Amino acid sequence: MLGLAEEKKIFDQGYKVIGALDEAGRGPLAGPVVAACVIINTNISLNSELEEINDSKKLTAKKRELLFDLIKKNFIEVGIGLSDHRTIDRINILQATFLAMKKAISSLKSKPNFLMVDGSIKIPNCSTPQQTYIGGDAKILSIAAASIMAKVVRDRLMLEFDKTYPQYGFIKHKGYGTKDHLDKIKQYGPCPIHRLSFNRVR
Repeated sequence: MLGLAEEKKIFDQGYKVIGALDEAGRGPLAGPVVAACVIINTNISLNSELEEINDSKKLTAKKRELLFDLIKKNFIEVGIGLSDHRTIDRINILQATFLAMKKAISSLKSKPNFLMVDGSIKIPNCSTPQQTYIGGDAKILSIAAASIMAKVVRDRLMLEFDKTYPQYGFIKHKGYGTKDHLDKIKQYGPCPIHRLSFNRVR
């Protein structure tokens, strides 16, 4: 069970509004990278349902969908940002991820005065104080919540893309480089949402 110990440390430093960030979709060969920023404040408390929040990769799709609605209800606000496949090809996946994170922050009405960021690299050119956490989505509840929001939003987008490009099987693999997906790329060639800058697409 993930607690709020790290968040409380930051609140104790005098910060009032924390934004926790994570992304989904850095590894796939198709579709966007999606970032989420969840906002918490000093009044947040855990209930039995929120205690089920964990790294999105450790949860079933059904559980993520249930927690998605709970997070929207219990956190102050959730911001979503994305960078599409064209942006990824143009500026590379790392920079596209940072851009998606900045979009997620910009979409918020409640502006955070501290950011908790999953990973090892701080968001560049960001004036808000921030701290990175390697494996934060498996250790810190707020970052885990962001991971769920980003994953659910991205999966829903990939389900929509599957309707347009059903021959690739996006409904199953969500754009990740599974054997089936690679076989379909060989058979049909890349489709308009594939990341042409990724080696296994070409």
